[in-house]
Amino acid sequence: MKPFPLSPAASLDLFLQACLPRKEAVPAALTDNAVIPGIPNARYRLDYGLAPFLQDAVESNKRESEVLARAGMLHSFLPLAHMLAVSGGGDAGAFAAGLIAGWTTHGTRPSFKVVTGISAGALVAPFAFLGPEHDSVIRHVSNAIGPKDVFHSRNVLTRFASDGIADSKPLSRLLATYVTAEILTEIAAEYAKGRILLIGTTDLDSGRPVTWNMGAIAESKAPGSLDLFRNIMLASMSIPGAVSPVMIDVEVDGEQFQEMHVDGGVITQVFLYPPTTITELSKSNGAPIRRERNFYVIRNGTLTPQWSGTKRRTLSIGGRAISTLIQTQGISDLERIYRMAQQDEADFNLAYIGSDFDFPHGQNFDGEYMRSLFDYAFQLGAQGYPWQKSPHSRKT
Repeated sequence: MKPFPLSPAASLDLFLQACLPRKEAVPAALTDNAVIPGIPNARYRLDYGLAPFLQDAVESNKRESEVLARAGMLHSFLPLAHMLAVSGGGDAGAFAAGLIAGWTTHGTRPSFKVVTGISAGALVAPFAFLGPEHDSVIRHVSNAIGPKDVFHSRNVLTRFASDGIADSKPLSRLLATYVTAEILTEIAAEYAKGRILLIGTTDLDSGRPVTWNMGAIAESKAPGSLDLFRNIMLASMSIPGAVSPVMIDVEVDGEQFQEMHVDGGVITQVFLYPPTTITELSKSNGAPIRRERNFYVIRNGTLTPQWSGTKRRTLSIGGRAISTLIQTQGISDLERIYRMAQQDEADFNLAYIGSDFDFPHGQNFDGEYMRSLFDYAFQLGAQGYPWQKSPHSRKT
């Protein structure tokens, strides 16, 4: 019998399925039970519950207290906690890099109790966490790279059979160069002192945010922890559709599954900790948490929408709509952190790209644009950045 011919669409569908195999996704009912083998405290699903996160926060403060006690510096309450949140923003991440390096030059950059990064911020966060001695890395990854160092565009035919317009192998190689076993050892040492490093991704299968406890991953010394650390950073910067997602192996009661992780900016542009954290910690402590906090939020973008003449074309219209959505979401995230600062009596400090920066922006990860933005931010930081005290006090 002659085989029944398949339609072009059906043939393409079969081709795609054959080319892109993956392990079984975690069933919806088991999502909250999925863990990283060998690292049970590697991450949090904060939309599900705060208990694991709160427990780790308590343990973090205990470790910090022990370090202070050994140094003869323990008081009745913990010292001022500086917390840094670095937002997404693609190649505009050069702004955070320049500002942090300039901050070092100014001589007022503190050591941070907490550092968080998402999307472009995930590339900067680990090195900002470790301190000024790693500014050279921050400078290079944000000031000396171009498009070929970040992604490799696929040809039109390959795109149909793949999971993104481009692959991120160049960025993966860049991470392998700078995120080394030695870096993980340093991060683990800071984690042991009670410091916290968090990076956000999006679990695309469940459509939910995941917050990764990077210090715990570094401290675990579990097999594959270095690859996992790099993959989380890569996933946080992987814009869905534009570049390939990152597949992360997990298990549920010993059964193997695989999650698909992409850019954390799909859900939020910047974060610090859940809004009820301090209230819940005070309840469990039986008394208010006595600790002063400084929030430093670096937005790799402007506060006002940027005008752009939009061509009457499908991709132009869709792209402009998405960029407007991201802009609005980012401002909402700033408002949320600002309200949290007021609630927790923290000092709120915001940095963002001012309207005085007008260097033309061509292709994504354009080297000249990134260098110009880095230099602009570095000068601001070196002169003493005029941190804004609310998302509403816009500078020109």
